[in-house]
Amino acid sequence: MELNGNVPEGDLKNLWEKHKFNMKLVNPANRRKFKAIVVGSGLAGSSAAASLAEMGYNVDCFCIQDSPRRAHSIAAQGGINSSKSYPNDGDSVHRLFYDTVKGGDYRAREANVHRLAEVSGNIIDQCVAQGVPFAREYSGYLANRSFGGAQVSRTFYAKGQTGQQLLLGAYSALSRQIKSGQVTMHTRSEMLDLVMVDGKAKGIITRNLLNGAIERHAADVVILCTGGYGNVFYLSTNAMGSNVTAAWRAHKRGAYFANPCYTQIHPTCIPVHGENQSKLTLMSESLRNDGRVWVPRKKEDVAAIRQGTKTAKDIADADRYYYLEERYPAFGNLVPRDVASRGAKLECDNGLGVNDTGEAVFLDFSVAIERDGYEAIKAKYGNLFDMYQCITADSPYDVPMKIYPAIHYTMGGLWVDYNLMSNLDGLFVLGEANFSDHGANRLGASALMQGLSDGYFVAPHTVSNYLASNKQEAVSTDMPEFEAAENEVNETSQRLLDINGKQSVDDFHKRLGKMMWQHCGMARNEAGLGKLITDVADLRKEFWTDVSVVGEKGDLNITLEKAGRVADFLELGELMARDALARKESCGGHFREESQTDDNEAKRDDENFQHVAAWGFKGVDNEPERHTEALDFKHCIPSQRSYK
Repeated sequence: MELNGNVPEGDLKNLWEKHKFNMKLVNPANRRKFKAIVVGSGLAGSSAAASLAEMGYNVDCFCIQDSPRRAHSIAAQGGINSSKSYPNDGDSVHRLFYDTVKGGDYRAREANVHRLAEVSGNIIDQCVAQGVPFAREYSGYLANRSFGGAQVSRTFYAKGQTGQQLLLGAYSALSRQIKSGQVTMHTRSEMLDLVMVDGKAKGIITRNLLNGAIERHAADVVILCTGGYGNVFYLSTNAMGSNVTAAWRAHKRGAYFANPCYTQIHPTCIPVHGENQSKLTLMSESLRNDGRVWVPRKKEDVAAIRQGTKTAKDIADADRYYYLEERYPAFGNLVPRDVASRGAKLECDNGLGVNDTGEAVFLDFSVAIERDGYEAIKAKYGNLFDMYQCITADSPYDVPMKIYPAIHYTMGGLWVDYNLMSNLDGLFVLGEANFSDHGANRLGASALMQGLSDGYFVAPHTVSNYLASNKQEAVSTDMPEFEAAENEVNETSQRLLDINGKQSVDDFHKRLGKMMWQHCGMARNEAGLGKLITDVADLRKEFWTDVSVVGEKGDLNITLEKAGRVADFLELGELMARDALARKESCGGHFREESQTDDNEAKRDDENFQHVAAWGFKGVDNEPERHTEALDFKHCIPSQRSYK
């Protein structure tokens, strides 16, 4: 089936402003009659909940953490993009739009990306007004730095804590509405199902994570802001609590899942250091402004470094291979993440990895420290250097960092139209939980931009339009649809408890993660993906016959919580493999080994795959149904990406 993105007709430059004017409004006095459920309290969730409440709507906001401040948005380090062009270096709305479409390898919807670039300036103004402490020049002006995939400095930042500071700004707006009574905050609550009434999203079923109670919540509209699904790989830079359950349960109720194989590998992460590791640590992309990526040219030097008889300082500059600078002279170390990640993998596969496992490259700051001085580098990156030293016991002021790519972000997600509504009426999806803005590869510092764009500047208009355009029948948690959904949740929980197997939930999760990384990670091929589909299906069957879930259903039970999330990851993993197998091209972070240029770059097939792939759920043991939405490019004409 061909999907319709509901993009309005008209000139792209004026499209969003015209669409806002044409959308229907809800009278301020009538807004108090409506309730919205917002699931998630990160940047997208907090900003959406605060904005809708400020308008006068009643909002129930849910998060699995003990405070909205602990949402995973807090982990973002490097910055947030905006087209304000303060450095006067040639940036504009159109350039940010173009860079984002090109960075995503021409696999995003043009209209959504242009809107994102348009409102990016408003985001900075909003955050400054909230008191977000962005870095400033000596003059007092807001400072900018560069990120990958751009030749301008457009990234606003708060040292290496940008996500935390932005979230505190959104949280302050949310707290104001909580105090006013417009927002009811439900912390430590996990969404377990979506409730559909007469074909419309009208509520959710949750688990109270303090006592295990299953609860029903009804509203006129449901807004999912639950982040990405990178933890399907087990090891990722995501918080350990990040999961796909809310989005996946909505998918099983009929919401299409778009481009699940589009996963981002971040090139600068601390390498895996042991079998018992539970997560990976990101080192901000901003470090590539001053850090130079290299490996030794000679394998004897590599061997000596691994054996400890030489250090990075012992390698002469002529014997260092600054591979990104040599291959991509126009962008150097600031190529997009997918390009930098594949570069690191290629050199390590060639035997030039510099740690014991052979999976690490150097990120060297010695030239920057000599040029700018210790204090200048410390002012820019001090907290990141301290974090690295705490984990590795090495000081980046003295020796190069060792880095390697890791799972970081997911560009796939629930399918949404231009209004950010899924194919299910009344179900909106914001931020990383949807698929809409980044194509097959997200540029650095664009995740925070999208989350706040969706929450502050898009959803308040489109949700109001939906409520004004559709008669909202009274809804109650006593309705049979709520009872049926709650019963299904309880049955699933009881089924998990009744297995009485011998293997832990974490064991299954680790095995799934290794399968996914091996066959659906940085490089993919037809044989590996076919094997992955079979292996994940077998692992899922083994899970449902031999997983050990102890404890009781109606009480606090962390093992049961984990089991439900891993069960969803097992189903998602199979869908990701099917999506990657069906997309017989390379684009962005989806790299099919059969489809590459002579110099190992991603090679798209625009004739057959210039579309969004959105999958419909047809049952756990049945093949999903693949739908498409054609992507039409009128302003960013697709070409072979080049950063040379």
